[in-house]
Amino acid sequence: MEQRAIDYVIILAYLILIALWGFYQGGKQTNVKDYFLGSTKVPWYVVCFSIVAAETSTLTFISIPGLAYLTNLNFLQLTVGYLIGRIFVAYFFLPLYFKGELSTAYSYLENRFGKKTRSFASVVFIFTRLAADGVRLFATAIPLKLMLDIDYTYAILIVAAFTLLYTYSGGVKGIIWVDAVQMFIYLGGAIIAGIFLINLIPDGLASLARISETENKLEIINFGFQDGISNFFSQPYTLLSGLIGGAFLSMASHGTDQLIVQRLLATKDLKAGRKAIIGSGVIIIFQFAIFLIIGLLLYAYYGKTDFRSDEIFPLFIINELPIGVTGIIIAGLFAAAMSTLAGSISSLSSSTIMDLFIPLSKKNYDEKTILKYSRLTTIFWAVLLIFSAMFFMNSSKAVVEIALSIASFTYGGLLGTFLLGILNKKATQEDALAGFIGGIFVMITVISLKIVAWTWFILIGVTTTLLIGFLLSRLVKKN
Repeated sequence: MEQRAIDYVIILAYLILIALWGFYQGGKQTNVKDYFLGSTKVPWYVVCFSIVAAETSTLTFISIPGLAYLTNLNFLQLTVGYLIGRIFVAYFFLPLYFKGELSTAYSYLENRFGKKTRSFASVVFIFTRLAADGVRLFATAIPLKLMLDIDYTYAILIVAAFTLLYTYSGGVKGIIWVDAVQMFIYLGGAIIAGIFLINLIPDGLASLARISETENKLEIINFGFQDGISNFFSQPYTLLSGLIGGAFLSMASHGTDQLIVQRLLATKDLKAGRKAIIGSGVIIIFQFAIFLIIGLLLYAYYGKTDFRSDEIFPLFIINELPIGVTGIIIAGLFAAAMSTLAGSISSLSSSTIMDLFIPLSKKNYDEKTILKYSRLTTIFWAVLLIFSAMFFMNSSKAVVEIALSIASFTYGGLLGTFLLGILNKKATQEDALAGFIGGIFVMITVISLKIVAWTWFILIGVTTTLLIGFLLSRLVKKN
């Protein structure tokens, strides 16, 4: 227990230092633009690293190795689709966001369709982000629960409390700088853990070749036809579903989700924003490859076990790594995960204030009052995310698949509405809202009946939204 205390000290010291770093980099905010946009003075490469940390920190560290432990390397196909989707966002969405003074992703929808579309999109984003990041917060609590032997509830509260410290005071600028540092910390920690794994496994990497021969663990490309055409669309990680599903997921998450768009708007111009988003797509492929390989090494080390897949890697870190190394790696995991959570809290708050409160308010508030309400909203969403995380504590599925499935549920309608505004100049607000709502209802049906795998959700939602929007714009006579 005394030796384990060294790990506790490292973790506590690290969390305090990273919170102070976020507070320092955030500086003093005098208005709501400083608080939510960082006065647009953040370097593109910092935003690039921040995007990577925000979207994958907890889920990559915990659930992706667990997924590879259970299956193989097929998930890597999805990451190529992620890069394709980001390139599309860089050249078709970002020019719209940097044209004029946009405060959120949904400001564009108001300019194109009207206030009702902006408000509806913001509400959909809020509910999606609340559920998806509740899963992320729960995933963050897994290693803390295992190390301290406490309930998930207390682990969730500890992580959320530290996160709120610098989110409340540092604003988005502080969050972005913390994210950038944490990407290197947790990725470096993962590589260190991988090196220890290789040394602990008899024959090291050679053991992976033997596993591949017997269990096909090294398979990357899966065409999906081995079980027949009838089962093709029920497989989430085929080559086609990976490229298409990954591209549309990335287009939605990085082109229409305030969590990422808020960071891109913090860069100084369009060129910088493009560098940040495309660079993040390149990094993400290498990052996922590292964590998937760790999952295979865990399988070579443990073999088949009864452990929950999301607990495999944390258990290895806690039980097998030397004292001190364990503390450094878990501290990096916590801080990176806190960055993701902080970004979620900030994006929820900014969308609430900028998309709902200010546009719908009948009073003209001064900057000081709005900034105060923004900070209070930050606390409000932190509390709701805690309750959301507790809701997912008893799920048996890998947390990464839960989070991505939730996002896919509404992303289709959201992305479809953005594309309708870009592709159809005749579409009106009524067409957009009808398509948006129709896309969501179709997805309710698809998910309830389990018609296809989750990687096809967004494409179906986008297609439905665009079809309804295009048909209405053609059929209904406009005044």
